[in-house]
Amino acid sequence: MRVLLTGSSGWLAQTLAPRLAALGHHVVGLDVKPGPFTTVLGSVADRPLVDRVLAEQGIDAVCAGALHKPDIVRYPQAEFVSVNVQGTLNLLEASVAAGVQRFVFTSTTSLMISSRIRAGKAGGAERAAWITEEMQPLEPRNIYGVSKLAAEHLCRMMAREHALPVVVLRTGRFFPEEDDMAHAIEQTEENTKANEYLFRRLSVADAAEAHVAALARAPELGFDTFIVSAPTPFSPDDCEQLLHDAPSVVARYFPAYPALYRKRGWTMFRSIDRVYSAQRAEDRLGFRAKTDFAAVLATL
Repeated sequence: MRVLLTGSSGWLAQTLAPRLAALGHHVVGLDVKPGPFTTVLGSVADRPLVDRVLAEQGIDAVCAGALHKPDIVRYPQAEFVSVNVQGTLNLLEASVAAGVQRFVFTSTTSLMISSRIRAGKAGGAERAAWITEEMQPLEPRNIYGVSKLAAEHLCRMMAREHALPVVVLRTGRFFPEEDDMAHAIEQTEENTKANEYLFRRLSVADAAEAHVAALARAPELGFDTFIVSAPTPFSPDDCEQLLHDAPSVVARYFPAYPALYRKRGWTMFRSIDRVYSAQRAEDRLGFRAKTDFAAVLATL
């Protein structure tokens, strides 16, 4: 296939582009910044450019990525609307016009986290939130989440109106920037990210593989939305204790972790306020992340 990869100079593309090429696909990269996998310089917000690329390059599939959460501190809110919302609409409409057969949209689990969920115990919660694709209402707490949710609605609308196969991937954290969680200041960045594999993190290699799976399955799925995160060891029955005493729950599943952490000078979060379930992706998309908390412990 000829695959248009937007955000091709970004973090995910550094793994996804060569993976697609290794599978025999021809990658056309579009980004405002130069990069090893960027063949067209420009923005998805530039509709004439998007139309021209889709028409002239004979694109069969689109992987649409744009501004992500760490960009909040770098760009004004209007840029998120321009790139993540208008840019996604440009790509969708141009894809329909060009006869594209599959469209994968890189969304985020962040849009599922309201200020109330993020507040956890401080906000009066009694248990951690068990988060699946069916969770409602969706009340994103920042412009990043708002723009991604709006873009998801556009994906759903275009899939329904034009029978465009669209797979939405709500990815957990896979970017390399430092974490913004309140309790992250208690740990090193490496420690924080290791902890997050229990409930909210994803390796960039697994994020790329999820996109490969979505491209392969899109025509069969039609339209679907998936949480993509490392498989959690927890169950909904753990959620009350996770909020109040996370280390005890983790020790129940991984008895060796306390000694391994002590040896490294690491600590576990005292409280975990949400758990992403990636079961639907495993059942319907046929994708399961390889890197999980057990894999992290094995490296220690």
